[in-house]
Order: sequence, then structure tokens, then C-alpha cells
Amino acid sequence: MSDHDDDQMAGGGDDGFEDDYADEDIHEDDAPEDDADGHGVEGMGGDGTAPDTVHAAPDVMDAQLIDSMEFAPGVNPASGPLTAASVRVTTRYLTKYERARVLGARALQISMNAPVMVPLDGETDPLEIATKELRQRKIPFIIRRYLPDGSYEDWGIDELKI
Repeated sequence: MSDHDDDQMAGGGDDGFEDDYADEDIHEDDAPEDDADGHGVEGMGGDGTAPDTVHAAPDVMDAQLIDSMEFAPGVNPASGPLTAASVRVTTRYLTKYERARVLGARALQISMNAPVMVPLDGETDPLEIATKELRQRKIPFIIRRYLPDGSYEDWGIDELKI
């Protein structure tokens, strides 16, 4: 038995805490009071819901910034406005976890008689063949990287640095 068994038996579940909020009225519609000019809290709109100022993105991006950005295949930054889908956020390097998963999945496919994308020089081990395909960037996979906001980026094996 534990050290606290007598407390459970005697108190009947009453651990000494009281409901401090039982008598108070809590309203969800309690809004902050307006300041002197009637605009609500600083940084909020007159109704307290939206910011007073919205900063718009510049029309023309700095050339150095555009040169340093990763773009999806077929996107020309000079041709028009950039969207979230056209700018890549994640690294261009294949991670060790992606490498392991790609090699394992491709080796499984090869072991089940999938067509091999590279010429064979006597290799019979599916993992060796998959490694050779990866080195030559011939694996027909697309890696989907999920981002914290729920969106994702698709990278082809031929686009990644191995």
C-alpha cells in the first residue's frame, strides 16, 4: 500500500481544494475598454478585432533575395508574383531519414520485379541496385515534406542534393 492510502479513505476524494470560481460570473464577451480616442486596445481596430495597420509586401523583391531563394520546378521569379507554392522553404539536401526510406522502398519494389532504371553490371542485391539508382538520380519518387502549418512541399529525387 502507498503512503497516501489513509488520505483517500478518510477524505472520500476531498483533497482540500475549493471551487474558487463558483460564485463569479465569467463572461466571454468581456472586451477590453476603449482608450481615449475610442479605438480599443492599442494595435487593435475600433471593434477590438483587427489590427489598425497592415503591412503589405513590396511589389518588387530585392534581386539578391530572389537569387538566394529556392523555387519549384518551372517557376520563373521574373515572370510574375511569387506565391507560397512557388517558393521552397525546406532544405535541398536529402536527409538520412529520407535516404533510408527511399532506398528501402525502392529496394522492395526491385525485389518484386519492378523495372530497373539503370544498367546492371552483375548486381543482384536489390539494395545495391537501389543505391546505384539513387547515385544516378534515376529513382522515380517524389518526396513530400510536411510543414508545421499543414502545407507541404514536393521534391523530386532529381532535384535534391544527395
